[in-house]
Amino acid sequence: MKTSVVVVAALAAVLFLAQSYASLAGASGPRVIIVGAGMSGISAGKTLWEAGVRDLLILEATGRVGGRMHKHNFGGINVEIGANWVEGLGGDQLNPIWPLVNSTLKLRNFYSDFDSVVGNVYKENGGGLYDEEYVQKRMDRAYEVEELGANLTKKMHPSGRDDISVLAMQRLFNHQPNGPTTPVDMALDYFIYDYEFAEPPRVTSLQNTQPTPTNADFGEDNYFVADQRGYESIIHSIGSSYLSTDGNGKLKDRRILLNKVVRQIAYNKQGVVVKTEDGSSYRADYVVVSTSLGVLQTDLIQFKPQLPFWKIAAIYSFDMGVYTKIFLKFPERFWPVGEGKQFFMYASSRRGYYALWQSFEREYPGANVLLATVTDDESRRIERQSDDQTKAEVAEVLRDMFPGADVPGPDQIDIYVPRWWRRLGGSTSLVSTPASATTAMSMEHTLQVSTPQTSSSTTSSRTRSTRSVASTTWRTT
Repeated sequence: MKTSVVVVAALAAVLFLAQSYASLAGASGPRVIIVGAGMSGISAGKTLWEAGVRDLLILEATGRVGGRMHKHNFGGINVEIGANWVEGLGGDQLNPIWPLVNSTLKLRNFYSDFDSVVGNVYKENGGGLYDEEYVQKRMDRAYEVEELGANLTKKMHPSGRDDISVLAMQRLFNHQPNGPTTPVDMALDYFIYDYEFAEPPRVTSLQNTQPTPTNADFGEDNYFVADQRGYESIIHSIGSSYLSTDGNGKLKDRRILLNKVVRQIAYNKQGVVVKTEDGSSYRADYVVVSTSLGVLQTDLIQFKPQLPFWKIAAIYSFDMGVYTKIFLKFPERFWPVGEGKQFFMYASSRRGYYALWQSFEREYPGANVLLATVTDDESRRIERQSDDQTKAEVAEVLRDMFPGADVPGPDQIDIYVPRWWRRLGGSTSLVSTPASATTAMSMEHTLQVSTPQTSSSTTSSRTRSTRSVASTTWRTT
């Protein structure tokens, strides 16, 4: 549902590195290049460092460290245009990110009461709120079907040969050939699945998402990070164990080269040569590629020789979900606030049309900022169109939800749309898992110490997810 923290996924994705490289750390050790200075890349470097590998070089395409964890000043406050939540708390195991966020860095964070959304579902055409009791019954039924699906996965073969889509499961247990069809049921379905996985149930794997690993391991609670230092502070903190920092605790080390867009990776038994857009070449024994899966699925980086087909097939079997945050600032607040009013929904007859809204009044009192979240086809449509067109649509929807309120015109609304999808040709930061990818995931599991290794996982909570990490390692064997 939200851009939650990719952190747990990133840390898990690089755990194999210590085992792979610990035996290589001799007197001088190998030289390793890491492509990408986001959570995955910085964590990979830490793991290598702890294994005794000292000769590291990190090449980052942008002018900053942090990847998809990125703060942006909007309306006088720093908002998170990427990861925003710590997902998975309150369970038997402790989420490893939580002590870093809550104790070490003491980042401001707030419990997200997603359950209260049932009392804040608005009708289209100015009809006001749906009856909360009715919405709760529909939500209970949706969760009942979801639980039946989770139980079904326990009977499926681990290889994924029995996997089906979430929509197929809904047909099986809810007897709806086309899934939910009423405005309320579509809104709740969007809340449970699209807001979590960035794609609709018809293309989402049942076996790989029910139950979600983060919730199963760490619990159902979620905390929203709203700190002016930025959620990216955790990456700088992790990196500070082996990289130099400035006076503000930000990574500033000669081993991190910014604005280095990697265009080619040539590899053989003698080593690797990484070439960047500016004409530079860097030689090493190994290279760890921590870019998003979306980058790997484009021709932005050329591999010489080309990767074996079975590895290419594993990479291309996954989708990069498109998840768009729309930040909106108004001259005055006109929407209800208070206990249980943090999240609200627009139950449109057009599925996913500005469906999910969040007020920032608790986190930033007086900021008069709303966050609308869209995914998949709506994300692509909105990222292509002008901000003026989006503001006009937003104003119309808000007037529909709050007919008696003084909703300002589009020219009085400030807007920021990050446009992750447009930036890198579709390489947004959430790895979604289609049902057809289960076989590839089984194959991928065998690659942890082979060459290359591709690891991708999606962290999520009851209703929202993270943009995940894809990390690939090329060895010179």
